[in-house]
Amino acid sequence: MPPRPYRIDVAQEVLADLHHRLDATRFPEPLPGAPWAHGAHVAYVRELCEYWRHAYDWRQYEAELNRHPQFLCEVDGVELHFWHVRGKGPSPMPLLLIHGWPGSILEFHHLIGPLTDPAAHGGDAADAFDVVIPALPGYGFSGKPREPGWSATRVAAAFDRLMVEHLGYPRYGAQGGDWGAITTIELGLHHGAHLAGIHLNMPLAGPPPGQETSDETRRYAQAMAARHAAEGAYSQVQGTKPLSLAIAQSDSPAGLAAWMVEKFRTWSDCDGEVERRFSKDWLLTNLMFYWAPNSIASAANLYYETFGAHFPDLRGQVRVPTGVARFPREIVQPPRSWLEHRFDLRRYTEMPRGGHFAAVEEPELFLDDVRAFFRTLR
Repeated sequence: MPPRPYRIDVAQEVLADLHHRLDATRFPEPLPGAPWAHGAHVAYVRELCEYWRHAYDWRQYEAELNRHPQFLCEVDGVELHFWHVRGKGPSPMPLLLIHGWPGSILEFHHLIGPLTDPAAHGGDAADAFDVVIPALPGYGFSGKPREPGWSATRVAAAFDRLMVEHLGYPRYGAQGGDWGAITTIELGLHHGAHLAGIHLNMPLAGPPPGQETSDETRRYAQAMAARHAAEGAYSQVQGTKPLSLAIAQSDSPAGLAAWMVEKFRTWSDCDGEVERRFSKDWLLTNLMFYWAPNSIASAANLYYETFGAHFPDLRGQVRVPTGVARFPREIVQPPRSWLEHRFDLRRYTEMPRGGHFAAVEEPELFLDDVRAFFRTLR
């Protein structure tokens, strides 16, 4: 079935129900200690929910999201929701942009103009892209998979079919961080014939052969183990028992906000002040991609499906040109030597600032690096 035009249109009943649930929220008392030490800061989540209820205007942002052409297309039995915006330049390059969790396609919304029409944003028209920004299956307004097996590997296959079979791009570039990075790497592993190159801001790799017991590998393993012990509860829950939490999150907008906003604070380069990087309006618009279509459970299920029997091989050789933008507060940072072994590494940029949500936190640094990398592959 060919792509069909689509517009986001959340029913008024959904918004009224949201307001009712926000009014009825019961918050716990804060626990003794520093405000964010036990997870979400009760006072901040209460403040955010008050804003959500009385000041935030979803219809304003819904209209802004609908300014760009968007579509639904059934691929492998799941409806994929995506923006598809044609570039304005002498020869726009197709570029697939893939988001992660707890993000959404909103992560790239502000970059659509500069990517598709660089001349209108102070750039060179020769850098124009045709951008395709799909919501991961089970995320946002994409359809929810109705059968097991939708791991990152299967998502990559569906996105490749979308680009090649349904949109007619036999050769394209791909970019991603978080699940977007995992999916982009899977594209490079299994669909490299269609890829001009891949750009990553959360590259994944294991130690090269012979370095499994090296001091560098030991230090990295210790650092990752410490991070997992301190910050890995979310992935353990979502990777093993996603519904046990998702039932509560589907019922409570405050619960959903607490679970996700804490990650935006912890994983970003914000010095502990989440609104240094993300406004309340941005945070809430992103949350609406989970709340309005009730996609909390289906989004978390990507962890269950991928971390189970289908976890990607971290050592598989990716032989397509690769660019890496390394932001200092990124949560996963394998040594450069590992990346050079695993990937055909053509560009490696050490960024001066920024964290896990690079496209939102440092849009100019992110944009410049994406342009520079793909410029050599056009």
